[in-house]
Amino acid sequence: MAKNKGARIVITLECTQCRTIPASSKRSLGCFRYTSTKNRRNTTNRLEIRKFCPNCNSHSVFKEIK
Repeated sequence: MAKNKGARIVITLECTQCRTIPASSKRSLGCFRYTSTKNRRNTTNRLEIRKFCPNCNSHSVFKEIK
């Protein structure tokens, strides 16, 4: 049988700049996403992490999405 649901959950981080870039950008279209885990007991708020986005070709803020 499966174990109880633990404190760590899988989350999806999405680039905030890719959504605001117009379609005539020099890089590919779409928004880039990372997957990670977080401890839901210690971090109850949504995460915001600054990571590299290959679509924007720069470091930008990634926010946790549902």
